[in-house]
Amino acid sequence: MSVPKISIIVPVYNAEKAIGRCIDSILNETWRDSELLLIDDGSKDRSPEILDEYAAKDERVRVIHQQNAGVSAARNRALAEARGDYIRFLDADDWLSEDSSRLMIRSIEEDGSDLVVADFYRVVGDLVAQRGSIDVNGVLSRREYAEYMMASPADYYYGVLWNKLYKREIIEKYQLRCNEKLSFCEDFCFNLEYILHCEKISILTVPVYYYVKTDGSLVSQNLNPARLVRMKTEIFRYYDQFYREVLDEESYRAQRPEIASFLIAAAGDEFVLPLVPGTRKLGEEGVSILNDTGEDPVLFPYYLRKHFARLFNDCALRFRLDLKDVEIFRLLCYREKATLKELADFSGTPSVLLLPSLEKMALRRYVEIRYLGDEIEVRAGKESEALCSEIQKAGQQGWEDLLQDLSPEEEKELYRLLGKVDAILKRERRGNESVL
Repeated sequence: MSVPKISIIVPVYNAEKAIGRCIDSILNETWRDSELLLIDDGSKDRSPEILDEYAAKDERVRVIHQQNAGVSAARNRALAEARGDYIRFLDADDWLSEDSSRLMIRSIEEDGSDLVVADFYRVVGDLVAQRGSIDVNGVLSRREYAEYMMASPADYYYGVLWNKLYKREIIEKYQLRCNEKLSFCEDFCFNLEYILHCEKISILTVPVYYYVKTDGSLVSQNLNPARLVRMKTEIFRYYDQFYREVLDEESYRAQRPEIASFLIAAAGDEFVLPLVPGTRKLGEEGVSILNDTGEDPVLFPYYLRKHFARLFNDCALRFRLDLKDVEIFRLLCYREKATLKELADFSGTPSVLLLPSLEKMALRRYVEIRYLGDEIEVRAGKESEALCSEIQKAGQQGWEDLLQDLSPEEEKELYRLLGKVDAILKRERRGNESVL
């Protein structure tokens, strides 16, 4: 049996209503080289049967049944069984975006980092909002990341396991495991110990995970005050030791009040409210596509456009832009400059609707706008290089996805046919008097 690139771990306890959605999202990812470890932690509902049914249908799925021992014990059992180069954790009520693992693996390998931390979607009912605490894409040192974390220590973004990609090599070298004695913030403590062994941390401002609020708060666990104090004291010990190791002595003494504030901070994940910027209906955060439209070849350009739009949407999220902004900007990745009319024609966006996007991108220095009499000229700006690079990578990835199941002979024939179609379209274009 070949070794998978990534091991995805899901502890399951009485999750029969949601586990199917979670598993389907993993198995339907664009990244296929994975194993899925489902740990049934003594469920009393139909969860064990559902897990076994998935294992019977897909060889990537491995199911382990154990007596109820808690989520940390379930995760530790899976870590002992995992074979992948990378490790991901999911909760059974949640699910992944389609390109989730692929984006995270690309980040960790291109950056040469030890950890990826990504944005996520917070889901409440039929509303969804993007959440993240670090606005810059790229790589941070351990100390830089720790300084961000110190500003908001109780933020879910830093504490949870499910928006991160770990190296199994680091986990095994230092025998890192979840603390089974804790029932509060055990994932936060695991992260602190892991980060101590990281040199570089990749920040991915693309939401890769859908987190659903469930009834798992300390209140619902009926923890008595004495036990809560003991647990918080243990967590503070982790937190305090972490900053002692990351900071020098002078910095530690200067910042200890902020560090100590964690002891009274309550973990929170922010609200998702209608009409608040960034909140939208679930299903509107991605690229929609029609289903069951038949086999008419006229529909092929539609599906092709949607296929690439999904990848360009990931670029947009990474740079805090809208998909429309990226579709307008794409022409500037291949041309030094373009007129407003040319951008409108290329993107399929009316000229009057281009200006808000262009002004937004100009403020971010992705474009430069010049007014030449009655004409508007747009050029790539001083900060456009990284955006262009991501757009070009997305385009390349789109073609690789389309070609992945073709033989070399089929791929060669496809390019031959596309060349003929391109020649026909160019001939028609030359005969069109309205060409720009």
